[in-house]
Amino acid sequence: MECLNLVIEDHVAVVTINHSPANALSSKVLKELSNLLDKIETDEQVRAIVLHGEGRFFSAGADIKEFLQVPSGDEFSKMAVKGQELFERIETFQKPIIAAIHGAALGGGLELAMSCHIRLVTEDAKLGLPELQLGIIPGFGGTQRLPKYIGTGRALEMMLTSEPIMGAEAVKLGLANHCYPEESLVEEAKKLAAKFAQKSPLSVKAVISLLNTSKTSVYEAGMRQEAEWFGEIFESADAKEGISAFIEKRKPSFKGK
Repeated sequence: MECLNLVIEDHVAVVTINHSPANALSSKVLKELSNLLDKIETDEQVRAIVLHGEGRFFSAGADIKEFLQVPSGDEFSKMAVKGQELFERIETFQKPIIAAIHGAALGGGLELAMSCHIRLVTEDAKLGLPELQLGIIPGFGGTQRLPKYIGTGRALEMMLTSEPIMGAEAVKLGLANHCYPEESLVEEAKKLAAKFAQKSPLSVKAVISLLNTSKTSVYEAGMRQEAEWFGEIFESADAKEGISAFIEKRKPSFKGK
């Protein structure tokens, strides 16, 4: 693997995203993550997983420059569906996955973290869905998962302002479980994973499965609609302006077209 590192010890797998400069979720990162899930799903030595980022960030989001290589809105929608399927697999994975978040989890980075079963954060970590600042929308399940954790009103405010919340507030809102100093974050995540690993794998699998039975056809329809609009909006003039402004480090000027 080029973008992920894996260390297994005492039934806990520590997976590190190592894709400089900001651990962007490029297609290569997502493919390696899918392949890694294949590997550890059948590995009886792994009973719990800790996912974190190397360097300054958990993940600052999607690879925006890669977006420019997508030929059409239809292909953009297909990309969203693939991402949704991967994150759905993480959310329903039979072994608990803990996201240890420092620095920032933005856009696709937060969508990845929200698909994990547990989130631990540092007090000054930034969590947000800033896609509307680029003239696009979240496409990997963000519009469906964020309201589940913090409520519709607060989720709408976060998305429409593109402003992140800090780690301490994320805990208060229920988006994260616990807040720790950065120097102890990963160790605390490993301690929690070790507690999970002491339980019967059959019992853990059953509980995770039962927690996902509350998903309804409405949720699935919302995911499909998110992917469709992800592609449709990508083809708009506002999306082109927003992405260009991001790359050029300037404020976008949206026209509603």
